[in-house]
Amino acid sequence: MRSARVRTLALVVVAACIAVLVPAARAGAGASTASETEAGLVPADQWRARQDDYLHAVTASPVAPGSPTSLIAHAERAAREPGYDGGVAAAQPEDFAPVFAKLAAYEDTGDFDVNRLLTLLLRYRDRLSPALAAAIEERILAFKYWWTEPTPPGIVDSQYYWTENHQIIFLADEYVAGQAFADRTFTNSGMTGAEHVAHAAPRIRRWIEMRARFGFSEWLSNVYWMEDLQGVLLLAELADDAEIARQASMVLDMMFVELAAHLQQGSFGSTHGRSYMKDKLSGRDDDTFNLARMIFADTDVPYTGADTAVLVAVASRYRPPEVARRIAASTADEVVRQHQSLPLDPLAPVTAAPVAPYGLTFEGEDALMTWWAMGAQFPWQMAPTSAKAMQDFDLWQSSNFRQAAALEPIVAVASPAVLRLIARFLAVAVNPGLLSEVDTYTWRSDDVMLSAAQDWRPGQRSEQAHVWQATLDTEALVFTNHPRSGVPSKADPEAREGYWTGEASLPRVAQEGRTLVAVYAPQYPSLPLGGSGYGFGYEAYTHAFFPTERFDEVVERNGWVVGRRGDGYVALWSWRPATWRTYDADTEFTSGLTGRFDLVARGGADNVWITEVGRSADFPAAADPFAAFVDAVTAVRPDVRPFAGRAPCPAVFSAPGGFCFHWPWDGFSVRYRSPAEGEVSFGFTPRLGSRPFVVDGTEADLHPDPLRRWDGTFTRADWDAGTYGASADGWSLHLDFAAGVRDTSGP
Repeated sequence: MRSARVRTLALVVVAACIAVLVPAARAGAGASTASETEAGLVPADQWRARQDDYLHAVTASPVAPGSPTSLIAHAERAAREPGYDGGVAAAQPEDFAPVFAKLAAYEDTGDFDVNRLLTLLLRYRDRLSPALAAAIEERILAFKYWWTEPTPPGIVDSQYYWTENHQIIFLADEYVAGQAFADRTFTNSGMTGAEHVAHAAPRIRRWIEMRARFGFSEWLSNVYWMEDLQGVLLLAELADDAEIARQASMVLDMMFVELAAHLQQGSFGSTHGRSYMKDKLSGRDDDTFNLARMIFADTDVPYTGADTAVLVAVASRYRPPEVARRIAASTADEVVRQHQSLPLDPLAPVTAAPVAPYGLTFEGEDALMTWWAMGAQFPWQMAPTSAKAMQDFDLWQSSNFRQAAALEPIVAVASPAVLRLIARFLAVAVNPGLLSEVDTYTWRSDDVMLSAAQDWRPGQRSEQAHVWQATLDTEALVFTNHPRSGVPSKADPEAREGYWTGEASLPRVAQEGRTLVAVYAPQYPSLPLGGSGYGFGYEAYTHAFFPTERFDEVVERNGWVVGRRGDGYVALWSWRPATWRTYDADTEFTSGLTGRFDLVARGGADNVWITEVGRSADFPAAADPFAAFVDAVTAVRPDVRPFAGRAPCPAVFSAPGGFCFHWPWDGFSVRYRSPAEGEVSFGFTPRLGSRPFVVDGTEADLHPDPLRRWDGTFTRADWDAGTYGASADGWSLHLDFAAGVRDTSGP
């Protein structure tokens, strides 16, 4: 079946160098009109059935009294199913002690907790014990909703307010809490609820405007997609303001179409602007899995438990557009291209008065919302504003800035010009979290999907970017990266998750159809600085995740590793000889895998990896289509040539024994005959000029002009227009954010 288809290092280094109504019960409050929404939405009975399917799965286990998500799921089932109790009323304030302690300590992700607490309290207060309801209300009134609010004496605020997902969650929390307690005084801010609504509303509109114009800088993230959803869904469900509720629903529509267009047999298997080890090694583990399964019924793999998908399962106002389900279910071959985020080049020449694109600004709160949202704390264009924010809001003692606190005096006295120069000098190494504009390309078929971020920040330091992946289903997936750290331990895998998350240099990647070339050539030296091995250091090899036990067949021939899963195929080749790493399962993290899964190309951090995908339908005349694919791919060895003339190793980058950090790496030229796409040539040669990507005699356009926000078989949106269109099987969606139009239709 075709499934319906920390920032800490950058900050440290730069600083061093320089009685409540239940809104949901008010029928239709704030909702779009029926004429705008009903015709092309998922039919109400089918939507209810999909919600119930998930709710029954996650409520098969007893309620977890300290989990807001579990309580929400059981409370909703009790509301829908006469005779079902669920035990929600038994939960008491002491069950919530860990959540309440986290909020009291102002720890990061408190906004996520408050989001769920608001849904629990405002929709299910009559099912909670009075003591628990009162305790939740107290915490909502005491919460710090924006970085400009005061922090209680003796508390270090380590909440992170600025990334794209945190912004909308904090603002949605503030808006809905203020609306629910309009006449009450919030104890942290001293503001009334009505004043909080007035503070949040224009910032919510600004956040939505930026997503409508420029999309998500955390593009196609299998982690932060769900966090964005928490914020906009809270507004779509509970905002009294009809315009805000409708605009939030439109953002959700946009998100669901993008998710649908990048699903492969239950897995959100695209390139991701941000991802983690915990989400990358299996499609079942990524944060979108349960939600995608609930909505798109895209796989028979069981649900994995109660998570943020519960918030969609209990939604009473919002329903997705049916066209998203039709796109996910398509079995046609298609190419999906997207452009997202904003241009910002930390390597550009420094000027005294940088001009922001698209009429934006590099100064003030609007600049923080715009650029910090995309991890742009310390490109030189933002360095003065970032330094001022650290001073003004006393960020030095927070968990995100604490390591640089001793250097606060340097930043306090440095002029804007000096800050810009320092930030430019260190630009390659100290902007790992920068999520600047990106062109994504995905080739999608019934049996396999290949997806990449085209030519995105090659050679520069990464943080959580996942630039390419081949996906056959939730378990059979392949990708490469350049690791910052060595193999994680079984006892504490997250301490060294940089091995699988990457967090070192980004390759120059190019994809056309079923062929992808990734050229690694780091453009900064490996210099371990900072505690616990965290710094500019990286491993002197690249490696691939290729879990052989999850494939039906695996063949190794002529330097290629070729796998089959069902009728889908993937082949991977490394210029540097690659061997399987042997793991000690008693001490090293294996994610439960027992077979070969980690293909390591030792000998240097520079390398070329080539990927080819295919399927049995490509070889209709072959008695054994997979054998025919293996023969076709392995018949010709790719021609990879390192660029000669590397400059002598600078003394500062040499080590005892003659070892050289070899920086900058000079890169490679590549020629390869793809059985699917024809003759391919490419290269990444920073000192000599990067080579174009030529496929079958034609230069591929890695960065299409004119820009399209969406450009695919089923989707189309012009750049910076705020209008979106999608159509499939007679179902359609039209969004116009400026006009506030949400129009769906069906046959």
